[in-house]
Amino acid sequence: MKKLIIITALFIGFNSQAQDQATKAKVLLESLITKDKIVGAAGGFTIDGETVWQMGAGYADRKSEVKFTPTTITRLASIAKSMTAIAVMQLVEQDLIDLDTPIQTYIPDYPKHEKTQITTRHLLSHTSGIGGYTSAKDAQTKVEYPTLYDALEIFKDRELLFEPGTRYSYTTYGYTVLGVIVERASGMTFEDYMQKNIWDKAGMTNTGVEKFGQKKPNQSSLYHQIRKGKSRDGKENNLSNRIPGGGVYSTLEDMLKFGNAVINNVFVKESTMDLMREHHSLEKERNGYGFGWFLYNPKPNEGAIIGHSGEQTGSCTQIVIVPSLKLVTVILTNTSGTFSEVQPATFNLFNIANEK
Repeated sequence: MKKLIIITALFIGFNSQAQDQATKAKVLLESLITKDKIVGAAGGFTIDGETVWQMGAGYADRKSEVKFTPTTITRLASIAKSMTAIAVMQLVEQDLIDLDTPIQTYIPDYPKHEKTQITTRHLLSHTSGIGGYTSAKDAQTKVEYPTLYDALEIFKDRELLFEPGTRYSYTTYGYTVLGVIVERASGMTFEDYMQKNIWDKAGMTNTGVEKFGQKKPNQSSLYHQIRKGKSRDGKENNLSNRIPGGGVYSTLEDMLKFGNAVINNVFVKESTMDLMREHHSLEKERNGYGFGWFLYNPKPNEGAIIGHSGEQTGSCTQIVIVPSLKLVTVILTNTSGTFSEVQPATFNLFNIANEK
């Protein structure tokens, strides 16, 4: 009888803790809507593969008052880079990509640098010297690029910012090049490769490549915060120039699945993920980037907490993964210009999830 009482007490205590966490998490997510005028958001966390808490707040479409939920489709923005980096490392494991050979091995007509040649390692760690968007026209383009290779025409002939391997400069275009390398090494389109080897493997049924002008059922509208407390409708831009670095849509539920697949080594070997979590972006730059992951923990264990943020027209997103705790936290929103609210909120959600 005593054993039953102890077990029951523990069970009640666990439920009480979970309820307390859920209350705090709910207040946190709703504060993004009420205080900062993010139009819609979904947040959640999993522990040891179990979804402990998830919810939506605000609107997926403000005009028609459609609620934002954990199954609302949202732009992921730069979180796509983590997925692309994993795809590259899968092909590295198969000896189909070499991290340290010039990228002309896979794209023969890509312009050569006069000294050091760009490698896949440089691209993964943002040390290639390839620049980012040069103007609002670059970022907000409505031009359709039929293939990723076609998109290389935007920037491949531009002068590099620096000699490859000597500095760090975050660039989405570098990940467009990685997408072409994935295609050349695998013999598949980038979209087909990701569907088969990333999204299907993780059981992500509502994730894919965004197509300009083709809104999916249950997909959020786009919004942008013009100043704190006020937002406007966002103008749709064409993401075909940046698919591997920011042209993917998903849902909160799918992103929690993705995080757990990372933790459980569904995609690549544990040793490969360890390599991705190392600091590859030059010590002197002090930016803490591995292969497709920001490294959030203090030195010397920077890779103990990994994740990625993302922001583009109509979205601001963050995922945080702590493999040692088997903990994943995610917040996805439909309102750009809100990074200073969304990233801290995701880490606060992690703190709530990690309460003992």
